[in-house]
Amino acid sequence: MLKIEGLKTYFYTYKGLIKAVDSVDLEIGRGEIFGLVGESGSGKSTVALSTIRLVTWPPGKIVDGRILFQGDDLLLKTDEEMRRIRGSEISMIFQEPTTSLNPVFTIGDQIAEVIMLHQNAGKDTAKSKTLEMLNEVGIADPKRVFGEYPHELSGGMMQRAMIATALSCKPRLLIADEPTTSLDVTIGFQILQLIKELVSTIGASVMLITHDLGIVAETCDKVAVMYAGQVVEKGDVKRLFENPMHPYTKGLLSSLPGKSGLLEGKKSILSVIKGSVPDLISPPQGCRFHPRCELAKESCTKDKPRLHEIEPGHFVACLTCNN
Repeated sequence: MLKIEGLKTYFYTYKGLIKAVDSVDLEIGRGEIFGLVGESGSGKSTVALSTIRLVTWPPGKIVDGRILFQGDDLLLKTDEEMRRIRGSEISMIFQEPTTSLNPVFTIGDQIAEVIMLHQNAGKDTAKSKTLEMLNEVGIADPKRVFGEYPHELSGGMMQRAMIATALSCKPRLLIADEPTTSLDVTIGFQILQLIKELVSTIGASVMLITHDLGIVAETCDKVAVMYAGQVVEKGDVKRLFENPMHPYTKGLLSSLPGKSGLLEGKKSILSVIKGSVPDLISPPQGCRFHPRCELAKESCTKDKPRLHEIEPGHFVACLTCNN
């Protein structure tokens, strides 16, 4: 469904060149839920925005790579062609519904506009389909919500409205950028279940962006771990969780409650990854994770690791793992 090859997206700022996404390779199969995880600032959202060509110049620019959607390179499409693809074939659920929904239009008008634009539907048909979508995403009173404004809805209701908008034209690829952000655990779980059910119904593929490994384990088929603009490990979810190879992936997993084996009496001590994500204007030479890695060797400070198939379908970019 989607194949990203050598993607480089840079931001040209007064402080310097930020290599937000630097040589990323990803592949999402048909009907597959693919997780993209990593700390804030690792480049996950930039990959998503690059995929649908919403990186704004200035300051951002896709400088290299290919984004193949059903075999066609999206980077070769005109702006008009991309406008037709967005919403109809590729849809995105953004992080914050409060900033993504227009406050001066009703929920119904915003969803109906997408349907009229991409399906050449009349106003009455668009309204009927909008009410149908609001019902499908679990909104109890679609007619009432149709006429309400975003500020009149709760966070969970707004997120459901965003999902209804994204799925209204039955896209082939759904990009969900941290869809459970700012939601309580119960509503977040319902949103994830909703995405799984609706995707199963329409047979779409999903790129699910999150920093929550628990969500990945529960929802995804495959996963890629990003760090400082690069993919450091990727593969089947079950295999990667059972046998993480990259020190960063191991650190993320060991920092989960219940995963850490460090026990002192009745208190459980969570493992932590020391330091923070590096400045991408001047990232570390060699492996970008080496300043925080307890296994780093001298070669890690000089040589750039490349993704290496450590076992069938399981890739890792680590010099110590490859040797």
